[in-house]
Amino acid sequence: MSIDQRVEALMAAFRKTTYFKWMAKEAIPVVGGFGVEDVRNIATAPWARTGGNAAFINLYGMEGVTGMVVGEIPAGGALKPEKHFYEEVIVILEGQGATEVWQDGGAKQMFEWGPWSLFAPPLNTNHRLLNGGRTPVIYLTVTNAPLVMDIVHNEEFVFNCPYNFSDRYCAADGYFNQGLKRYESGMQHIWETNFITDIQTADVDKREVKGAGVSITQFEISGNSLIGHLAQWPAARYHKAHYHGAGAILLGLQSSGYVLLWSKESGTHPFEAGHAEDVVEIKWKAGSVYCPGGGWFHQHFNTGAEPARHLALRYGSRIHPIGFKIADKRSEDGVYIDVKQGGTLIEYADEDPYVRKH
Repeated sequence: MSIDQRVEALMAAFRKTTYFKWMAKEAIPVVGGFGVEDVRNIATAPWARTGGNAAFINLYGMEGVTGMVVGEIPAGGALKPEKHFYEEVIVILEGQGATEVWQDGGAKQMFEWGPWSLFAPPLNTNHRLLNGGRTPVIYLTVTNAPLVMDIVHNEEFVFNCPYNFSDRYCAADGYFNQGLKRYESGMQHIWETNFITDIQTADVDKREVKGAGVSITQFEISGNSLIGHLAQWPAARYHKAHYHGAGAILLGLQSSGYVLLWSKESGTHPFEAGHAEDVVEIKWKAGSVYCPGGGWFHQHFNTGAEPARHLALRYGSRIHPIGFKIADKRSEDGVYIDVKQGGTLIEYADEDPYVRKH
């Protein structure tokens, strides 16, 4: 079965799920594939739920584990208030404005943001995005709505649950200030923050086990299990290939290049083994999104003249770990451990010889 046939078979099965039925009912565009060259250029349509324009993005590698939306707020406008029983991380791609957050019966907090700001409204809080500028705001959201909707399969509960999660949010002063707490946990650098002013320039920590000159910092945000990391590496360099579970969404922030993706079923040397047709190549730049499938090796190449930087939104919290995510990587630090030692990383010396010829 070809890759295209596998993708279509999987998508056909997913159309039976609660989340896919909900997407169809919302009547806005749905964009698929392995990746999108620039999410800022996706055609959107009015979305009654938010009062702005939007489109769903459903890439092959999301596999019903994560959801994604790109949306637009008109100049001087605002979205309708939202509340939902799933986690959400929001990235501002263009524009500036503010967000109001409050719990039922509680006071509102407001914080401002600009291009490349990132934040996460705490679970089941009311929140509203306002455009404070003279140009449209374009934003990207990543959620775990597919998991929640498919398990609960009750839209009234998902969008109207009355419970206030005071352990996640109690309107404390400074909740949405950029956090200062940074430390190491296992082989990972951790940053606890509920707001990042600018993901293009935020500090990242050296973690060269993933490649020469590579820096990676994981952020823990708003009590979520859905978190992320920022990765940066030099011009004309590339990451070591590795795999993990489904649903990790990568957004290009700086420079340009390409990524190779292939299923671990094709082995660590897919080209040498005659499986070149099973390797997917996706070009990326600032604004590109792509998502490796569960158990798919992926290797990021920077062909630009400046350091590359990516944002990954995914599971893998060290504060609120999920068992299936640990199993996906074979351990908490599996993506940093050689496949020959039980991890999911291919060391440079063991990679397919074709990689350096490509």
